[in-house]
Amino acid sequence: MNQSFYIGAVGASQQLKRLNIHGDNIANLNTLGFKANRADFTALLYQDHKGINTELPMGVGTRLLMTSRNNETGPVEDHGHPLDYMIEGDGFFALVDLVSGEVSYTRNGAFVKSGREVPTGEVDQYGNPITERVYYLGDNKHRFVLSDVGGLIEVGDDLTKMLPVGIFDYINYDGMTQIDDTRYLPVDKNGNLIYGTGKLRRGVVEGSNADLAEEYTKVIESQRAYGMALKMVQTSDEIETTINNLRT
Repeated sequence: MNQSFYIGAVGASQQLKRLNIHGDNIANLNTLGFKANRADFTALLYQDHKGINTELPMGVGTRLLMTSRNNETGPVEDHGHPLDYMIEGDGFFALVDLVSGEVSYTRNGAFVKSGREVPTGEVDQYGNPITERVYYLGDNKHRFVLSDVGGLIEVGDDLTKMLPVGIFDYINYDGMTQIDDTRYLPVDKNGNLIYGTGKLRRGVVEGSNADLAEEYTKVIESQRAYGMALKMVQTSDEIETTINNLRT
């Protein structure tokens, strides 16, 4: 009896986690470059229960094994911005934080013209270095886009010019750390960094690949599974209470 109670309790808690995953997908339907996440479940300990002339499978429920990501390319969106870029196919844009040195990867190509002070190599009359403001391609969050050779990309007055935006990739995407809605950090099992095979397009961006109809369907499934798990807990409690009352 205790087993059925705990199976229901575990099932309810795991369905809440699944609801959070699909709720996050729905919240990012309009986030450029967002990749929808999926909940992958696995069975907990199970065994064959010996019955009359047969064996019946008996388990202890399921749990959320991992969250996988749907890496399919999202829809093409034209917002009329000349510094928008999109990757058709595999690969990521690389963003570098010059303060921390962190390099992250994203499919969100909504870039802007970002300025930073660069030393000219000269000093003023007081010995202070002279700087000039140079504009590079960035993400408007103090990070800069890396070129196909790994350097910063200088942006001039002609914004319609095709810039040498780099496309980078990993053989294995499994386990990449998601640090915000659209940025990722690689882990050891992703392998070495390679050049991406995707095609670069200017003037358009990649939209979210989360599908509203599919996400709502998954939410309804989770809600019903959650209700059934709670019903199992309630029924187990009622049976246990009845048995205890018979003893008195």
